Amino acid sequence: MIVTAIQTGIVSCDEAKQMIAAHKGSDLYVLPEMWNTGFTVDPQQCAVTEPDARRMMSCMAQECGAAVAGSMAVRLENGQYLNRFYFAEPDGKVSHYDKHHLFTLAGEDKAFAAGQERTVVEYRGVRIMLLVCYDLRFPAWSRNQEDYDCIIYVANWPTLRIEPMRTLLKARAIENQCYVVGVNRVGGLFGGCSAIIGPDGTAIKEASADSCEAITADIDMPALMKLRKKFPFLKDRDDYTLSIEH
Repeated sequence: MIVTAIQTGIVSCDEAKQMIAAHKGSDLYVLPEMWNTGFTVDPQQCAVTEPDARRMMSCMAQECGAAVAGSMAVRLENGQYLNRFYFAEPDGKVSHYDKHHLFTLAGEDKAFAAGQERTVVEYRGVRIMLLVCYDLRFPAWSRNQEDYDCIIYVANWPTLRIEPMRTLLKARAIENQCYVVGVNRVGGLFGGCSAIIGPDGTAIKEASADSCEAITADIDMPALMKLRKKFPFLKDRDDYTLSIEH
């Protein structure tokens, strides 16, 4: 499966479509966290209604004939706000994950509700876990139970903490024996450096720290299965149940 990570600043839906169209040929295109507004703790001013957000993502996927993923600030009918990561497929199917670890340092937990469920999507033979930004710091939440092959992290990660981001992306790939696609916002306080990491922790493709660009790589399932068979480390993982406080 060919995946393209689109590192960009805040863009409109039309601009996102243009960036996707400029990099034809991929099976999956990934936009950053809150790609249409930038990270916010004031969703009342910019959130999209849930049906409109879902429709927007689905239309992009159907128009380009590939899956399109990225998170948006959405408002539910009950007035609740979520940082919702959509995975829209070209056949009209739309899955989502609600960000679980809200960034308390900036007050995200005061503005948004936290998601309580992990989401794994199977698409074109690859099982993909959906995660958002701050989730990257919490390995227990993303621990591979042999139920996925790739993690996608969409983010608004600041330049000040870009080295931890790069290190943690590699760590999640190594410990979970999976591909990792990290797609970060760029511009202003945000540090780019989006990357596609192989299951041995090697960066297959990396973006710059300061420009809008796209990086593309193959999620090579035969190579992943070969590595897991040669080094069956996941079989020796600890068996535990994650308790989630509501």
